[in-house]
Amino acid sequence: MYYYTYLLKSISPGTNKTYAGYSSNVEKRLSKHNSNIGAKSTKGYKWILVFKKKFNSKSEAMAYEYKLKKDRTYRKKILEKFDK
Repeated sequence: MYYYTYLLKSISPGTNKTYAGYSSNVEKRLSKHNSNIGAKSTKGYKWILVFKKKFNSKSEAMAYEYKLKKDRTYRKKILEKFDK
């Protein structure tokens, strides 16, 4: 089974939020975030997927998620690529 690290961007009016996470099924997880069943910090917002990266193990995906959560400069670079 593969795992993915993903980055979401809020499309709710008046917000400029991002969220990093990991999952074995990104599309299902995105649906949960958009249905207010996802993580606490994503509730009340609508999200789009801007980035995902595939890993062979859960631990690799979790380590990369940690990097995304802590490195705002790297997140910004990903968003700049997405917005082009």
